[in-house]
Amino acid sequence: MNLTVNTDWKENDLPTEEALYFNIYRKQEFSLFKKELFKLKNEIFFHKQTAIFLCIGSDRATGDCFGPLVGEALLHAREKKARLFQSPKVYGTLDKPIHAINLENTIRQIYHRYQNPYVFAIDASLGIKNHIGFITLGAGPLFPGIGVKKELPEIGDAAITGIVNENNDKGQHTLQTTRLSVVYHLANFVSRGIIECFFV
Repeated sequence: MNLTVNTDWKENDLPTEEALYFNIYRKQEFSLFKKELFKLKNEIFFHKQTAIFLCIGSDRATGDCFGPLVGEALLHAREKKARLFQSPKVYGTLDKPIHAINLENTIRQIYHRYQNPYVFAIDASLGIKNHIGFITLGAGPLFPGIGVKKELPEIGDAAITGIVNENNDKGQHTLQTTRLSVVYHLANFVSRGIIECFFV
């Protein structure tokens, strides 16, 4: 995937390569987000890979439930399309979150179970104030936990993050006091885009 964007700064948890940014409050951004997802879908199907959506986070902190909310929506869509050819796999929901404790084991399970997976790593992110409410999509792995100073394994062939709040030295407290409204709208944007591209 060839994603480019002109940025002079970096958000927490972003992949090593440059990422595209989408403002969820601008109507035209959704179609642009879907366009990039369709490009990835075509590549995945061309290489006969299994699309896997690994939604990281916990429902114990408002800001950190972005991933599980996306996973919950994707799981419901997957159940409705159970007979879909090469139906994408979903890990991480509100009932079964993927977090610091079980992330490493989940990664091992994915690569043991699927011969040729393409993993979308999805997680909340902290960034600059002006980018709260933005979605990022980038090639390369995600580095979960950086915003709250946790050392977790990198994961993903592509990374999707939702910038839920401002980056500061109170990472965990910031996630716990993040507005649910922001997280909900970010999760809705991402899950709708994925569903319309991969679950049709």
